Amino acid sequence: MPINSAEPHTASPDPYGAGAPSAEPDRPAFDRLRRLNARAVRDSAALVSRLAPGDLVRPTPCSEWDLAALLGHMTAQHRGFAAAALGRGEDLAHWAVRPPGDRIPDVVADHRSATEEVIAAFAAVDTPGRQFALPEFTTDRTFPAIQAIGFHLIDYVVHGWDVARSLGLAYDPDPELLAAALPIARAVPDGEARLAAGSSFKPGLSGAEGAGVLELILTALGRAPEWRAGEAVR
Repeated sequence: MPINSAEPHTASPDPYGAGAPSAEPDRPAFDRLRRLNARAVRDSAALVSRLAPGDLVRPTPCSEWDLAALLGHMTAQHRGFAAAALGRGEDLAHWAVRPPGDRIPDVVADHRSATEEVIAAFAAVDTPGRQFALPEFTTDRTFPAIQAIGFHLIDYVVHGWDVARSLGLAYDPDPELLAAALPIARAVPDGEARLAAGSSFKPGLSGAEGAGVLELILTALGRAPEWRAGEAVR
């Protein structure tokens, strides 16, 4: 989950401040969350599919990660969350980052495969309260599916922006997706904990007056919306 640090994120305090819900959520809300998460995941995969030779060494908004490292992280996280949905998340081997290699078709295909794995695994979850083991968050507790999938959704709304900015591509998520992501972003605790090694997020930034929903999400999680690797937009 560490989207602003090159350090592994292991057994840290709950970075989303997500306590267990007081009541079982209704199924339509859960199904909507899964649908929106699949959209965020496939949106980011569509951006990854536009990789060209030389792109893997591009800088990204994630501190100290080039695009190859970011894609390795994203692919591993998909497979880790898929394992968690299937009841195998406690095994850290499922979260291991594999070097992506330097052949663009292989990188794209591996990432695409992982996106479909996690979407299928989430679709197989039978109840919003199914517990996910997420050892890269903490080994002290598990998380209900509706929260764990929310964590995944916010990561991939932001990671989609990361990839787009790295490649100089336009990024315009669906308003429904952004509306669902904003309260998750705002629920993440801010403060000194975000400065710790392995923190998932940097301290929040002030958004510009009249900022749009995407900018509010980015600044809430410590992203600078003005970050650019280059000025060209494909």
